[in-house]
Amino acid sequence: MGLDFKQIFTAGMILFAVIDILGSIPIIIDLRKKVGHIQSEKASIVAAILMVVFLFVGEEILKLIGIDVNSFAVAGAFIIFFLAIEMILGIQLYKDDAPETAAIVPLAFPLIAGAGTMTTLLSLKSEFETINIIVAIIVNVIVVYAVLKSSKKLERIFGNQGITVIRKIFGVILLAIAVKLFATNVTNIL
Repeated sequence: MGLDFKQIFTAGMILFAVIDILGSIPIIIDLRKKVGHIQSEKASIVAAILMVVFLFVGEEILKLIGIDVNSFAVAGAFIIFFLAIEMILGIQLYKDDAPETAAIVPLAFPLIAGAGTMTTLLSLKSEFETINIIVAIIVNVIVVYAVLKSSKKLERIFGNQGITVIRKIFGVILLAIAVKLFATNVTNIL
C-alpha cells in the first residue's frame, strides 16, 4: 500500500505518453516565436497543481454530475485513441485559437494537463495507488520543466525528423493504452 516503483514507472510512462511533451516541442517552439518568452516554471507548477487536484476531486465532480469512473474511463479511452491517431498519422483533429501568452494557457492547460491527461489520471486511479500516481505526476512535471527550459537545444539535437519519429512511437504506445483502458472498463459498464 506504499510506494511501488513498478506502479510509479508504469503510471509515469502512461502520463509521459499522454502529456507527449517531446511531441509538443514543435508547438512550444512555435509559441516561443509568437510570444517571445515561455514561463517554464509557472506552466510546470500550474500543470502539477491541476493534475494533483483533479486526481483527488475529479471523481467527486463526476459523481456530482452522475457519471461513474468506468464510463469516464471509456470516454477517456476514446480521447486517448484520437490523440494517438493524431500522433501516428500526423493530423490535427483538435484545433485551438492562437494564444496571447505562454504560461498557463495553452501550456499548463490544455497542452500539459489537458483532457487526455485528466482522463488518464482518473483511469490510473482505478488501477494504481494514489501516492504512486502523485510521484509519477511529479516526475513528469520535472521532465516537462526540463523540456520547456531546453526546447531550443532539443530542437537542434533531434531535428524535425527525430521529433516526428518520437511522436509516432508514443502514438503507438498511446493506442495500445487506449485499447487496454477501453477493454478493462467497458466490461464493468456492461
